Amino acid sequence: MPEITLSLPAVLGFLALFLIVGAALVYFSLFNKQNAPATDLTQTVTITTTPTLTTTPTITLIPTLEQTATPLPPVDYTVGKNDTCISIAATFKVSVNSILLANDISTACILSIGQKLKIPQPTPTASPMPTNTLSAGDATESACTKIDYKVAANDTLSSIAANYNVTIAALKSYNGLTNDNVYESQPLKIPLCERKATAGPTPTATLPPPYAAPNLLLPPDGAAFSLANDVVTLQWASVGSLRPNEMYAVSIEDVTDGTGRKMVDYVPDTKYIVPATFRPTDNNPHIMRWWVIPVRQKGNTSDSKPNWEPSGTPSAQRVFSWIGVATGGSTGATSTPNPVPTTLLTPTPEVTPTPKP
Repeated sequence: MPEITLSLPAVLGFLALFLIVGAALVYFSLFNKQNAPATDLTQTVTITTTPTLTTTPTITLIPTLEQTATPLPPVDYTVGKNDTCISIAATFKVSVNSILLANDISTACILSIGQKLKIPQPTPTASPMPTNTLSAGDATESACTKIDYKVAANDTLSSIAANYNVTIAALKSYNGLTNDNVYESQPLKIPLCERKATAGPTPTATLPPPYAAPNLLLPPDGAAFSLANDVVTLQWASVGSLRPNEMYAVSIEDVTDGTGRKMVDYVPDTKYIVPATFRPTDNNPHIMRWWVIPVRQKGNTSDSKPNWEPSGTPSAQRVFSWIGVATGGSTGATSTPNPVPTTLLTPTPEVTPTPKP
């Protein structure tokens, strides 16, 4: 092969050129990396944070469960001697109406000894969940003023509604009644908040107890009766149609006697003749105080006498003077009798009770 001979300066020149080209390539490579666009780094960060957004947990609210009451099965009962629907209902603390419906019995409630009955048990009331505010229905119920009433012998649901100026529907709603039947001594709630509005004044005969104070009429306050044969008739205005178990209690007190001599009598009328047995026996004028109050019979006392309790407001008190015997003594002198006012002996027209519907 031919032999190539280079001089030393030529070799050194080629070596220097090689180093310069290599240095230039390294320089441009490093320069390009330092001036690369910054957006590449931003895109890298965005890609790494995306999975974090998809792992956020979802919160699910659990609804509050309401408590419910489980109805109790009826109790089997065998009718015994002297059992009635009222006595059985009182024993089991349920309504008579529930017994009638459960056993398909008529309202006459005729029972026979040995008869099998189904006695419904009251449904237990579930404890309400605690709350800070009442519902609209509970707030209305709580704000309604109610009074207790016990059905009398001749009462009907319509007559009770008329007496208290409420609707039959209101009575049934507040007492859980499914029909218009009521029985004697049945307890009822009278919702006074349900009274019907009236265009004019309510007639006196329909006013329910408690009654207003009776208005005393005769004799006038301070009247004098001087002879033993004077008849003292007390009269007052009616407070309404009294029920069969209601009366007027008339109280008369001898203030002058000083021994607390007093009498109380009960009448259904609006007038009362003071009995002769209460007339003073001396010739001194005695001051008599009297007043009237409506009363209602509530059972009997231990000696089988009616037990009366107030069913209204007492009237104002009036007084009259009364001399028991003629004055004059042994001298034969007699006193001139005071004339009795004609109006005193005229009875007050009686108020005809409004018939119950």
